[in-house]
Amino acid sequence: MPGARIGVIGGTGLYQIEGMKLFQEVRPKTPFGDPSDVIVIGELDGHNIAFLPRHGRGHVLLPTEVPYRANIYALKLLGVEQIIAINSCGSLKDTVKPGDLVIPDQIIDRTRSRTSTFFGNGLVAHIPFSEPFCPVLSEVLYDAAKAVGARVHLGGTCIVMEGPAFSTVAESRLYKTWGGDIINMTMLPEAKLAREAEMCYSSIACVTDYDAWRQKGTFEPVRADMVVTVMHGNISTAKQIIKKAVGKVPGDRKCECREALKTAIITDSYKISRSAKKDLGLLISKYVG
Repeated sequence: MPGARIGVIGGTGLYQIEGMKLFQEVRPKTPFGDPSDVIVIGELDGHNIAFLPRHGRGHVLLPTEVPYRANIYALKLLGVEQIIAINSCGSLKDTVKPGDLVIPDQIIDRTRSRTSTFFGNGLVAHIPFSEPFCPVLSEVLYDAAKAVGARVHLGGTCIVMEGPAFSTVAESRLYKTWGGDIINMTMLPEAKLAREAEMCYSSIACVTDYDAWRQKGTFEPVRADMVVTVMHGNISTAKQIIKKAVGKVPGDRKCECREALKTAIITDSYKISRSAKKDLGLLISKYVG
């Protein structure tokens, strides 16, 4: 199976990358089922990447229905070490405007119907997650965004909600009091699973709306068609950023992402079942005999 060091997970509106030289389309089998769609392995600006549309081509999966574990595991199978995620989001601040981009550095989990770990069933691991996004990869994306002339904010807290309905006014205003900068439905459990798989993960969050917190009469409540319309412009910029960034992503990782499981697994080795070792061998083999 062909491999790639850099993975791109496309969000709403990003289902392919123009200028990418196609090598092969693959759909790796994983212990967690099939990924969202075929993964396209190809070359972009002289660098191999693996591209996966999070919601499937044609946008057929709800945020809750995305097979996050299968997606991350499949990318890991292909040799991916760094993931660039594209996410649409709403803004919770006046200073973060529709059409802007945010490279977030913090996250608050408000999901409730998703499996957010590879572990369990007799194998316990607790990853460090104080910095949920890789700071090295985030800096690369921020520099690339500035280089293409994007309006971009480095840092920010993302509230990840379950969806698929958008926020109520009360929820949106509550999230503002928590210090939220943007709100989204798909960064989790993606970021957590990538960390468990010892992969770097960072997001280009494309702002499409002001969620629901503003006073009536000063804005339009967020609607799906509004998100898609604004995302078309954002996606064009995101593709430019990806092309600019792939050559700057360091091949020799020195961030903590690469050893996230080093101190995380606390189950005694002799208590880990053969099936767990088989299913998660890709992740744990260097730590568990």
